[in-house]
Amino acid sequence: MTLQFTVSPDFPADRISGWYIFNTWMQRTLGTGIHLEIYNDFGAQRKAIADDRVDLIYANPYDAAMLVREKGFVGVARPRGRSDEVVVAVSAAGQVIEVEALKPGARVVSTDDPDIEMMGMILLEPADLNRQNVERKVCRTYVLVAKALMNGEADVGFFLADAYAKFSPLIRDSLRPLVTSQIHVVKHLLLLGPAARQHLDTLRNGLLAMADDAKGKSMLDGLGLDVWEAVDREDVEFMIDLIDTLVE
Repeated sequence: MTLQFTVSPDFPADRISGWYIFNTWMQRTLGTGIHLEIYNDFGAQRKAIADDRVDLIYANPYDAAMLVREKGFVGVARPRGRSDEVVVAVSAAGQVIEVEALKPGARVVSTDDPDIEMMGMILLEPADLNRQNVERKVCRTYVLVAKALMNGEADVGFFLADAYAKFSPLIRDSLRPLVTSQIHVVKHLLLLGPAARQHLDTLRNGLLAMADDAKGKSMLDGLGLDVWEAVDREDVEFMIDLIDTLVE
């Protein structure tokens, strides 16, 4: 049986080769066939999950609740020191210098990344903004989100902090960050579905040892990660409960 592996669509495009190399490593480590399927957006990936066409997934925090509680996935590991934080930014050419200056009807631009959108909207609450009194625009990439702000097509945008930090100086100079989240515990997770459950211990042990040799470190560099750390059910449930609280 070939297991189906996928990765949250919010990973940087320059990391795609790293995930294919990681997929080959998993096949060798687990001694089984694994097919990596990259989806262009969260909608297509969620359809695959709903159709039970995903057995392993590097999942964004928002989707973890559905995967664990509805589909029976279990946590394997997460990147150490890599939390999902959000930068809320505007055009540097505008007059807005604080969140409170934004008004109802503001045009909000983001990718379709659900946890970034969720946290971004929370950061707009000091301006009394919510999903009902803003205009939403969705772009495929964070570069396009930045472009929408720079071209005056939106008033405020949400960025994954890691993506924002990798922008060129030209793009960063064209934007003005207003606030950055500091939640710290909202992180991507590597999850296993029921069909792959027998591989849990082997995969986890392999991931935890990956940083101990040169080849493993090189592979982690290709993913933009430093080291994996184990997660147990309590870790996963705590994060899910926190996200549920934030959404309410």
